[in-house]
Amino acid sequence: MINHSATGSKLNTGLPTRRRFIASVSAATAVVAFPQGGMANKPSGEFNLRYLLASAMYGYGTLADILPEVKKTGATAIDIWPKVHGNQREQIEEMGHQRFADLLKENNVEFGCSTCYMLGPLNLQKEMRFAEQIGGRGVVIVCGARGPKSLAGGELKAAVSEFIEKMKPHVAVAEETGCTIAVENHANSLIDSPDSIRWFGELSKSDALGIALAPHHLPQQANLIAQIALDLGPKVNFFYAQQHGKGSSKKLPEAEMLLQMPGRGPLDFAPIISALRKIDYQGFTEIFMHPVPRGIPILDSTAKITAEINHSRQYLEACATS
Repeated sequence: MINHSATGSKLNTGLPTRRRFIASVSAATAVVAFPQGGMANKPSGEFNLRYLLASAMYGYGTLADILPEVKKTGATAIDIWPKVHGNQREQIEEMGHQRFADLLKENNVEFGCSTCYMLGPLNLQKEMRFAEQIGGRGVVIVCGARGPKSLAGGELKAAVSEFIEKMKPHVAVAEETGCTIAVENHANSLIDSPDSIRWFGELSKSDALGIALAPHHLPQQANLIAQIALDLGPKVNFFYAQQHGKGSSKKLPEAEMLLQMPGRGPLDFAPIISALRKIDYQGFTEIFMHPVPRGIPILDSTAKITAEINHSRQYLEACATS
């Protein structure tokens, strides 16, 4: 159960020592701070974050250009986004599935996730079979929820239960194909509040149906988000390393836009990462942000984007080892 007393905690507005340290390191330094593969040199048994690279961070960049960046960011796998955030899913259909599989092999990259908001949660079966074909078992399918909004109490629990019931045929295919469906707690959706996340975690019985935990869409209270992770336990199937910053709905100066990135804005990720360690989280962590307008790269060159992701990775590593 979620500890609702956490909702009364103060917003974290201070800059912790670890963030002051990370903020003082240039993005270029962050690139060389970690070897390719990220965590390979850590002692056996130590908690490791398992990174995934979102194709949408590079806008409508080509897969041929993006896939070589995966290992540079310490990730092992790619998350494929469709329009409007990216267009890499459409690129796969244009080049053919076999060519995509060949590109993955050439770059020693796994197909880790397909982000499927445009399909909706009730239209995922074809995508899960595609994911199994290309990535084998273990691919995550991220989607939003379907159902009424702004509910509370018993009405909210009933709506979440109804949504999970509707998901059963799709969960069956997920279990068959070895995929995991991760429903994001997206703003203005059925699953957007701490209570809705709690009910979802309690009512979802299949290991193939869980939550894509997104701090960006929650109150920016580190202890609250950490408690949600603890309450969900194994139902955390995906973790977005993204904070709200100054938002992502309107055009902002670059420095303000980047406040969504871990280590840039005020949210202290250390309690959240500590909670993930306590639940022995083994899923993907995706360093992420939304540019405005959607579909553009977050920065004006591939090298700068990769460096910015590594800046956030260095911050998260400091959180993980503190």
